[in-house]
Amino acid sequence: MAERPEDLNLPNAVITRIIKEALPDGVNISKEARSAISRAASVFVLYATSCANNFAMKGKRKTLNASDVLSAMEEMEFQRFITPLKEALEAYRREQKGKKEASEQKKKDKDKKTDSEEQDRSRDEDNDEDEERIEEEQNEEDEVDN
Repeated sequence: MAERPEDLNLPNAVITRIIKEALPDGVNISKEARSAISRAASVFVLYATSCANNFAMKGKRKTLNASDVLSAMEEMEFQRFITPLKEALEAYRREQKGKKEASEQKKKDKDKKTDSEEQDRSRDEDNDEDEERIEEEQNEEDEVDN
Protein backbone atom coordinates (compact mmCIF):
# COMPACT_ATOMS: atom_id res chain seq x y z
CA MET A 1 0.00 0.00 0.00
CA ALA A 2 1.02 3.59 -0.47
CA GLU A 3 2.63 5.31 2.48
CA ARG A 4 1.75 8.89 1.50
CA PRO A 5 -1.53 10.24 0.08
CA GLU A 6 0.25 11.72 -2.96
CA ASP A 7 1.52 8.21 -3.84
CA LEU A 8 -2.08 7.36 -4.72
CA ASN A 9 -2.43 10.05 -7.39
CA LEU A 10 -2.40 9.20 -11.05
CA PRO A 11 0.45 10.72 -13.11
CA ASN A 12 -0.21 14.36 -14.01
CA ALA A 13 0.69 13.78 -17.67
CA VAL A 14 -2.00 11.11 -17.97
CA ILE A 15 -4.60 13.29 -16.26
CA THR A 16 -3.68 16.29 -18.45
CA ARG A 17 -3.99 14.20 -21.64
CA ILE A 18 -7.39 12.84 -20.60
CA ILE A 19 -8.64 16.32 -19.71
CA LYS A 20 -7.44 17.77 -23.04
CA GLU A 21 -9.19 14.98 -24.96
CA ALA A 22 -12.42 15.58 -23.04
CA LEU A 23 -12.54 19.37 -23.44
CA PRO A 24 -13.19 21.33 -26.64
CA ASP A 25 -10.26 23.13 -28.29
CA GLY A 26 -9.39 26.44 -26.73
CA VAL A 27 -10.70 25.55 -23.27
CA ASN A 28 -8.05 25.78 -20.55
CA ILE A 29 -7.99 24.27 -17.08
CA SER A 30 -6.28 25.67 -13.99
CA LYS A 31 -3.67 23.76 -12.02
CA GLU A 32 -6.07 23.66 -9.09
CA ALA A 33 -8.84 22.10 -11.20
CA ARG A 34 -6.39 19.60 -12.74
CA SER A 35 -5.24 18.64 -9.23
CA ALA A 36 -8.84 18.21 -8.04
CA ILE A 37 -9.69 16.02 -11.04
CA SER A 38 -6.53 13.97 -10.43
CA ARG A 39 -7.47 13.37 -6.81
CA ALA A 40 -11.08 12.55 -7.75
CA ALA A 41 -9.84 10.04 -10.36
CA SER A 42 -7.56 8.43 -7.79
CA VAL A 43 -10.41 8.15 -5.28
CA PHE A 44 -12.64 6.64 -7.98
CA VAL A 45 -9.98 4.06 -8.89
CA LEU A 46 -9.49 3.14 -5.23
CA TYR A 47 -13.23 2.83 -4.63
CA ALA A 48 -13.79 0.77 -7.80
CA THR A 49 -10.87 -1.48 -6.85
CA SER A 50 -12.21 -1.95 -3.34
CA CYS A 51 -15.67 -2.86 -4.66
CA ALA A 52 -14.20 -5.23 -7.25
CA ASN A 53 -12.06 -6.82 -4.53
CA ASN A 54 -15.22 -7.51 -2.51
CA PHE A 55 -16.62 -9.49 -5.45
CA ALA A 56 -13.37 -11.44 -5.78
CA MET A 57 -13.41 -12.21 -2.05
CA LYS A 58 -17.03 -13.43 -2.30
CA GLY A 59 -15.80 -15.75 -5.03
CA LYS A 60 -12.96 -16.88 -2.74
CA ARG A 61 -10.37 -15.54 -5.19
CA LYS A 62 -7.34 -13.34 -4.65
CA THR A 63 -7.23 -12.11 -8.24
CA LEU A 64 -9.61 -9.45 -9.51
CA ASN A 65 -10.96 -10.10 -12.98
CA ALA A 66 -12.99 -8.14 -15.52
CA SER A 67 -16.32 -9.48 -14.25
CA ASP A 68 -15.45 -8.20 -10.76
CA VAL A 69 -14.85 -4.72 -12.17
CA LEU A 70 -18.10 -4.81 -14.16
CA SER A 71 -20.01 -5.94 -11.06
CA ALA A 72 -18.38 -3.16 -9.05
CA MET A 73 -19.50 -0.59 -11.64
CA GLU A 74 -23.06 -1.83 -11.30
CA GLU A 75 -22.88 -1.79 -7.49
CA MET A 76 -21.50 1.77 -7.58
CA GLU A 77 -24.47 2.70 -9.80
CA PHE A 78 -22.36 3.39 -12.89
CA GLN A 79 -24.48 1.22 -15.19
CA ARG A 80 -23.97 3.57 -18.12
CA PHE A 81 -20.27 2.63 -18.15
CA ILE A 82 -20.85 -1.11 -18.29
CA THR A 83 -21.55 -1.35 -22.04
CA PRO A 84 -18.54 0.80 -23.05
CA LEU A 85 -16.36 -1.18 -20.65
CA LYS A 86 -17.54 -4.49 -22.13
CA GLU A 87 -16.82 -3.18 -25.63
CA ALA A 88 -13.34 -2.03 -24.57
CA LEU A 89 -12.73 -5.39 -22.91
CA GLU A 90 -13.71 -7.26 -26.08
CA ALA A 91 -11.44 -5.02 -28.17
CA TYR A 92 -8.59 -5.68 -25.72
CA ARG A 93 -9.16 -9.44 -25.88
CA ARG A 94 -9.22 -9.39 -29.69
CA GLU A 95 -5.99 -7.39 -29.72
CA GLN A 96 -4.32 -9.81 -27.30
CA LYS A 97 -5.51 -12.79 -29.33
CA GLY A 98 -4.10 -11.20 -32.50
CA LYS A 99 -0.77 -10.56 -30.80
CA LYS A 100 -0.65 -14.13 -29.53
CA GLU A 101 -1.44 -15.55 -32.97
CA ALA A 102 1.17 -13.30 -34.59
CA SER A 103 3.74 -14.41 -32.02
CA GLU A 104 2.92 -18.08 -32.61
CA GLN A 105 3.14 -17.59 -36.38
CA LYS A 106 6.49 -15.83 -36.02
CA LYS A 107 7.76 -18.74 -33.92
CA LYS A 108 6.54 -21.25 -36.51
CA ASP A 109 8.19 -19.27 -39.31
CA LYS A 110 11.43 -19.13 -37.32
CA ASP A 111 11.28 -22.90 -36.70
CA LYS A 112 10.66 -23.52 -40.42
CA LYS A 113 13.59 -21.26 -41.32
CA THR A 114 15.84 -23.08 -38.83
CA ASP A 115 14.76 -26.46 -40.24
CA SER A 116 15.37 -25.24 -43.78
CA GLU A 117 18.82 -23.92 -42.86
CA GLU A 118 19.69 -27.24 -41.22
CA GLN A 119 18.58 -29.10 -44.35
CA ASP A 120 20.67 -26.76 -46.51
CA ARG A 121 23.71 -27.32 -44.27
CA SER A 122 23.17 -31.06 -44.34
CA ARG A 123 22.84 -30.98 -48.14
CA ASP A 124 26.01 -28.89 -48.41
CA GLU A 125 27.88 -31.35 -46.18
CA ASP A 126 26.63 -34.27 -48.30
CA ASN A 127 27.75 -32.46 -51.47
CA ASP A 128 31.16 -31.77 -49.93
CA GLU A 129 31.51 -35.45 -49.00
CA ASP A 130 30.48 -36.49 -52.53
CA GLU A 131 33.01 -34.11 -54.07
CA GLU A 132 35.76 -35.45 -51.78
CA ARG A 133 34.84 -39.04 -52.66
CA ILE A 134 34.87 -38.30 -56.41
CA GLU A 135 38.19 -36.50 -56.07
CA GLU A 136 39.66 -39.46 -54.19
CA GLU A 137 38.37 -41.86 -56.85
CA GLN A 138 39.92 -39.74 -59.61
CA ASN A 139 43.22 -39.64 -57.72
CA GLU A 140 43.14 -43.43 -57.34
CA GLU A 141 42.41 -43.84 -61.06
CA ASP A 142 45.25 -41.46 -61.93
CA GLU A 143 47.61 -43.49 -59.72
CA VAL A 144 46.53 -46.76 -61.36
CA ASP A 145 47.03 -45.23 -64.81
CA ASN A 146 50.57 -44.15 -63.87
